Amino acid sequence: MRRLTLLALPLLFAAGPLNAQTSSETTTAMPTSQLHYPETRRGDVVDDYFGTKVADPYRWLENDVREDKEVADWVAAENKVTDAYLATLPGRDIFAKRLRALMDYERFGIPTEKGGHYFYQHNSGLQNQAELFVRDSLNGEGRVLLNPNDWSADGATALAEWVPSEDGKYLLYAVQDGGTDWRMVKVLNVATGQQLSDELQWVKFSDFSWAKDGSGFYYSRFPEPASGEKFQATNENQTVYFHKLGTDQAADRLVYKTPDHPKYGHSAQVTDDGKWLVIITSEGTDNRYAVTVKDLTKADAKPRTIVAKLENQWSPIGNVGSTFYFDTNKDAPRGRIVTLDVAAADPMATMKEIVPQSDATLDSASMTGGRIFASYLVDAKTQVRRYAPDGKSLGMVELPGIGTAAGFGGDADSDETFFAFTSFATPTTIYRYDINSGEATAWAKPQVDFDPDQYEVKQRFYTSKDGTRVPMFIVHKKGISEPAPTLLYGYGGFNIPLTPAFSSTRLAWMEQGGVLAVANLRGGGEYGKAWHDAGRLHNKQNVFDDFIAAGEDLIAQGVTTKDKLAIQGGSNGGLLIGAVTNQRPDLFAAALPAVGVMDMLRFDKFTAGRYWVDDYGYPEKKEDFDVLYSYSPYHNIHSGKDYPAILASTADTDDRVVPGHTFKYTAALQHADIGDKPHLVTIETRAGHGSGKPTDKIIEEYSNLWAFAAYWTGMNVHMPE
Repeated sequence: MRRLTLLALPLLFAAGPLNAQTSSETTTAMPTSQLHYPETRRGDVVDDYFGTKVADPYRWLENDVREDKEVADWVAAENKVTDAYLATLPGRDIFAKRLRALMDYERFGIPTEKGGHYFYQHNSGLQNQAELFVRDSLNGEGRVLLNPNDWSADGATALAEWVPSEDGKYLLYAVQDGGTDWRMVKVLNVATGQQLSDELQWVKFSDFSWAKDGSGFYYSRFPEPASGEKFQATNENQTVYFHKLGTDQAADRLVYKTPDHPKYGHSAQVTDDGKWLVIITSEGTDNRYAVTVKDLTKADAKPRTIVAKLENQWSPIGNVGSTFYFDTNKDAPRGRIVTLDVAAADPMATMKEIVPQSDATLDSASMTGGRIFASYLVDAKTQVRRYAPDGKSLGMVELPGIGTAAGFGGDADSDETFFAFTSFATPTTIYRYDINSGEATAWAKPQVDFDPDQYEVKQRFYTSKDGTRVPMFIVHKKGISEPAPTLLYGYGGFNIPLTPAFSSTRLAWMEQGGVLAVANLRGGGEYGKAWHDAGRLHNKQNVFDDFIAAGEDLIAQGVTTKDKLAIQGGSNGGLLIGAVTNQRPDLFAAALPAVGVMDMLRFDKFTAGRYWVDDYGYPEKKEDFDVLYSYSPYHNIHSGKDYPAILASTADTDDRVVPGHTFKYTAALQHADIGDKPHLVTIETRAGHGSGKPTDKIIEEYSNLWAFAAYWTGMNVHMPE
C-alpha cells in the first residue's frame, strides 16, 4: 500500500517481428534556419527569495489552457511550428508503421479471483484501451464486462482502478477521462452487465476496498475544487468514506479525517477476514506512514492509531486475528517483515521480527494462501522468496529468467496466485502459481513474432563523480556496429526502481540498430533507503552526476559518441533531462524531457506538487531554496552555449505535473541564445501524465520522439522486410 504520487512514465509492453533492413526513407528534415518560434510575451514578475531576485517572465503560462485564451493561442502556435518540423523528419512514417506492427499482439493483465470468477484486462493488439473480461472458471471462455473503447470517440477515456466484491457479484470501477488523475467511480452487476445507480466524484489517489458482505466499499476523496481549479488546485484534506450501495454519494459515511493536518492523505483497506479496517496515513511521497485500525466487528468502535509518527514505512501485508504483518523499514533500511498485535494496549511493544533484513532490498510483500511472498530487488532484478507465517524459509519462487516479476496477490485461504514476468527481451507473460506444489504454469503467454535471441542484454557497473558504483542495463541487437545511436533513459527519484521490462516502443528504436541504456541512478529504490536518500533533497545533484557519468561511460566504452547520444526521461525524469542538459549541453546530441518538473521554485503550488517536498525540499526554506535554484531547469538555461536538439512534451490534462512547467521551460529555451538546433515542444490534447493514454496517441508520440532522436544521432532509419 505505497502511495506514489509522482511516477515514472509507463512503458507499453509489446513486441513484433525483427527482419533485415532494406531501403531507407529519402525525405530531408527542415533546415533549422527555417524554424521561427512563436513570439512569447515576457512579463515583469520578479520574486524575492531571501534577498535573491528571481525573474519569472513566463508566469502567465502557468494559467490553465482551458481558461486562458492567451495560453491556448500560445499552445496552438507552438504545436503548429513543431508539427511542421516533425513532418519533415526522415523515418517518422517508418517508425509509425513499425510501432503499429510491433504493438499488434494480445496482452493480458494479472487476473483477480473472487467468488469463482476471474477478472482480468485484455487488449487484442491495437485497441486504444484494454477491455475488462471475466471468466467463470480458470480456463473458461472470457466475456467482456467493460469496453472503454466505447466510452469516447477519441479513445482517451480509460478504465482505471477496478475491484470485484468478495462474492464476485459486483464490480467497482473507476473511469479516467483524458488522462486526468481525477476518477469517476461506478459499480456494475457482473451477472447482468448492468450499471448500478452509484456514481462517485472527486476521487483521486484512492484505494478501494469492499466490505466483505458486499454492502458497500471504502474509498478516499478530496473536497470539490473551486470553479475553474479542477486541474490546478493543490490536493488537500483527503478523507476516508464508506459508500453503501444504492445510495447517493452525499449520504456516504465519514470514516476518518484529519482536519488539523490538511496535507495528510489516507488509504483504507479491509483485511481478508473482514474484521478490521486498516488506514494508512502519509503526508508526502516518502514511505513514512502512520497506521490506524478500526474493529469492524463492533458497531461503536472508533479508529485507533497504533503507529502515530510518520517516520517509517508500514505496509500491511496480512493478518491472523489481531496479529498484523507489516513490511517495514524501521531499524532496517533495506526492509524486513514484522508483526504487531493491534489489540494490545501498546502494539509497538509487541513487535516481533518474522523475516529479517537481508543484503537485497525488500520491494514488496503479500500473504496469500498461508504463505508470505517477499519480492526483493537484487541489483535491480526481481527475486521472490517464500516464507511460512512464522518466518521459516520455504525457498524461492522459480522465475522464468532474470527480469521483473509482479503480483502474488490473493486471499488468505487461496491455493493459487498469479504473477507477471517481463524482461527487456521477454514480452510480459502471466503465470498461475500453485501455492501447494510451487509449480508455475503460463496462464496467458503472448504470441509474438519476435526472436529474443537476436538481442543482447548486459548489466554493467560504472563509477559516478564521487566514486559510487552505479548499475546500468544495456540492450541492443547482436552484431550492431559501434559506436551506435544510443538512447539513455533515467529517473532517479521517489524511491522508484527501474527494473527490466519489455517495451514495443523501445523495440522500434533497437531494431533500427539503436542501443538502449537504462541507468539505475541514486534517488531510486534499487538499494533501499540509503540509495534513495543519496539522491534527494540536498543530495539531488548526485542524481545528475550519476546520469552524466552514465553518458560518459557509454562514450568511453565505445558504445556511442557525443554526436550519437540521446537522453530521455519523464516526470521526475523530465526534471533530470532538463537539469543535465543545462549542466552538460556538450555531452548529448538530443534530449527528450517529458512532462517534467521544470520550475523547482513553484512545483508545490499546484495539484499533487505539494507531496514532492519529501524528495525536493521546500522552496520557502532558505537552505532548500539554495539547492533548488542551483539546478532548476527553467532557471539555469545558459545563453552562449550550444545546446543539443530538444523535443519537450507535455499534455493539456496533466494534473500531476501541470503543463505550465514545460510551457515556461520551452519559452525560456526559445528565448535564450543556445545554438541553432531545434528546441521544440509537443503539447497533446486530452492526455495527462501518461496513464490511460490510448494506443493511437502512443504510436504518434513515439513516432515523433524516435524520428527526432534518430535524425540528431545520425540513425539511418530503414523499413524492415
